[in-house]
Amino acid sequence: MLRDRWNSCACSQLGPASQLFRALIRSRQVEPASESGREPGLGSGSSWQQADFQKEPKKKKQQLSVCNKLCYAVGGAPYQVTGCALGFFLQIYLLDVAQVGPFSASIILFVGRAWDAITDPLVGFCISKSSWTCLGRLMPWIIFSTPLAVIAYFLIWFVPDFPQGQTYWYLLFYCLFETLVTCFHVPYSALTMFISTEQTERDSATAYRMTVEVLGTVLGTAIQGQIVGQADMPCFQDHNSSAEASQSTNRTHYITSHRETQNAYLLAAGVIASIYVICAVILTLGVRERREPYEAQQTEPIAYFQGLRLVMSHGPYIKLITGFLFTSLAFMLVEGNFVLFCTYTLGFRNEFQNLLLAIMLSATFTIPIWQWFLTRFGKKTAVYVGISSAVPFLILVALMESNLIVTYVVAVAAGISVAAAFLLPWSMLPDVIDDFHLKQPHFHGTEPIFFSFYVFFTKFASGVSLGISTLSLDFAGYQTLSCSQPERVKFTLNMLVTMAPIVLILLGLLLFKLYPIDEERRRQNKKALQALR
Repeated sequence: MLRDRWNSCACSQLGPASQLFRALIRSRQVEPASESGREPGLGSGSSWQQADFQKEPKKKKQQLSVCNKLCYAVGGAPYQVTGCALGFFLQIYLLDVAQVGPFSASIILFVGRAWDAITDPLVGFCISKSSWTCLGRLMPWIIFSTPLAVIAYFLIWFVPDFPQGQTYWYLLFYCLFETLVTCFHVPYSALTMFISTEQTERDSATAYRMTVEVLGTVLGTAIQGQIVGQADMPCFQDHNSSAEASQSTNRTHYITSHRETQNAYLLAAGVIASIYVICAVILTLGVRERREPYEAQQTEPIAYFQGLRLVMSHGPYIKLITGFLFTSLAFMLVEGNFVLFCTYTLGFRNEFQNLLLAIMLSATFTIPIWQWFLTRFGKKTAVYVGISSAVPFLILVALMESNLIVTYVVAVAAGISVAAAFLLPWSMLPDVIDDFHLKQPHFHGTEPIFFSFYVFFTKFASGVSLGISTLSLDFAGYQTLSCSQPERVKFTLNMLVTMAPIVLILLGLLLFKLYPIDEERRRQNKKALQALR
């Protein structure tokens, strides 16, 4: 900066001939950079020109401190803490605590997830139309959605006094919460592209984020599981005896135990809501949203539907989200039915919360290992190794007899694959966006579209899977508040947690063979983006 200021002062004191000479020199210095922008790595010009060009990216390199990365990563916890609690416990809560019928529960779960999926592109559209403010373009969405989301989340776990309208109650607040948490999560996901222009810094921040998000799932599992697990949830040994028991002397004990269980769910919801607020405050205070250097020179953002058409015609993006659609669906099936599977198929009614904790702790500790693995061997290799590692353990669970020790071993091993499934999609999406920016350098503001439609497809598939799985339990003859279930229900849960996810994982891995962005292409894109910036 001092050199440029001295040059400008000196140039103003020289004659017109000297100024013309310096202008010619500068125009020749710009030439290699523009050529390199068109063909990365093939600059033409003398060695001193190339050296001057190579210094520029280093001057503009945006290093993120550990504090910045941690503050950014903490912002991912609210979505995972609440999502984990809802994913693992909402189904059994609706069936056994709120005592909503299996058919009504399937409607709530399907419509809630489907609506959640629809809101992602809608919020992405609204964000793309948002103007930059003193807080940025994404941060205001995060700030203003937080208090309303917390209220809606708490009311999901409240049992109203009017049994006839319970279905509408849970449907309303479930959809409302999913809308508000989308207003938080879509801009937060897109924020990855605005904390730094460096691929390495974004990958590092993503690893921090994935570690905190898996910690968030551990926290959500621990809070929800341990608090709810301490409650004495009553059940009936014989389903037909429930009417007699409700009229006997045990009625008082049943009502007391049921009320304790309801209060336990409310207590867990209050703790998780507090964590949501704290993490949102840390994110807001600790992260600054940065604008792309070349984007600031543009005057008009791309029209939403034009951007949507360009995004959906970008081959690497379609191949990536299709592959992850199947693998994510596999893990969501396991997540949605795991508590019921442990309770009724394996018979571990009092151990399911500890098994969940084992899975999430294992995933947390292996996130840094997967981050090292993908930087050492590449992201596509990490996909194949990480996600396929769940298959043998799912087969073992499907074939083995109920054994608590073996189940814990399988839970720890499954956590290793869960870590890869958490980390890799969010680490690979920025690579796809960088590839898109090189092909469409004159269009900006498409980042929310990329992230929102990836989440849209995975959430919609999740809604379909949860709706179908809960409806399958209804057809199999699921009995509310029963201590045991018919053999058909146990078999259905076994298929939903083992064989169906195995098939989906194998299909997803086959589709990843078509994904074109390997490590060599990433390096080429990085050089070209440095020239563009």
